[in-house]
Amino acid sequence: RTLRYVPESSQDKIISDEDVFETLLKIFKALFINDFSRQAHILALLPEIKCKYMELLTVEHKQSKVNSCNHQSQHVCSPEEVLFNTLGFSITRDRSSLVSAGTGVFVTKGFVPKGTLVSMYPGTVYRKHEPIFFQSLGNPFIFRCIDGILIDGNDKGLSRSVFRSCSRRDQLGPFQMSDESWLTSALQNPLAVGQYVNNCSYEKAANVCYQEFDVPGYFPVELKQYLPNIVYSHDIESHLRCVVLVTLRDIKQGEELFSNYYTVVN
Repeated sequence: RTLRYVPESSQDKIISDEDVFETLLKIFKALFINDFSRQAHILALLPEIKCKYMELLTVEHKQSKVNSCNHQSQHVCSPEEVLFNTLGFSITRDRSSLVSAGTGVFVTKGFVPKGTLVSMYPGTVYRKHEPIFFQSLGNPFIFRCIDGILIDGNDKGLSRSVFRSCSRRDQLGPFQMSDESWLTSALQNPLAVGQYVNNCSYEKAANVCYQEFDVPGYFPVELKQYLPNIVYSHDIESHLRCVVLVTLRDIKQGEELFSNYYTVVN
C-alpha cells in the first residue's frame, strides 16, 4: 500500500476548481453537440440555450472537413472520439498491467499533459450520517473524501440499484440530473472510469491524483446528464460532490493510470 502526504488540506488541489469546471464544460458541451439530434426534447424547453448550441454546431460543421470523424455531417462520433477531438486523448478500461489487479484504465490514444483532468470517479454520494452499510459490504469501490463524504463507485449489485433509483428520482421531466451509462459498457461520458484506476506500487509510481470538486449551482442544467454522480438524499441543499483524477506528470499513449489510494492530510 502507498500513501500520498498533503501538508494542508487547503493545498490538496493539483489544479484549480476553475480549471476543473472549464474542462468539464468543454467536454460535456462537445458530447452534447455530438449527440444534438437526441437533445430535441430538452432544447424545446430552452429556446435561448438552443440558439447558443445552434451557433456552436455551425462552427463544428465548418470545421468538419478537417475532422476525421465528422467528415459527414450525419455521422455521429463515439464518446471516445469526442474526448480525443476535444482534449487530445482517449482512455478506456482494460486488463491491468499489474498481476492479479483485474481491470485498469489506460490512455489508448493521444497525449495527456501534466495537470490535466483525465478521469472522473462515478457513484452515489453519501454524507457522513447517511446509511451505506449494506452497500459497503465486500465493496472495494468506496471512496472517502477528506471531509468524510463517501462515494460508492461500484457498478454492480445493490450499489448499482441505489444509483439508478436516485438518478431516476431526481430526473426533472426530460432533464436528467446524472449519467447512468457508467453502469454499462456503453459510456455516455468516457471520463467516468476513475473507479477502476489501480493503486500505485513501488514498481509503478502514481501518475494521477484524486481531487475533490463541488459542482456549482450554476452548472448548465442541460449538461448535468453527463455527471456520473448523484446524491443519496435529495432533500438536503448542498453542492454535488465529484472526484476527478488529475495527471501528476505527462502521460503517453499506452500507459496505465495509477494513483495513491490513501492520502494523509496533516
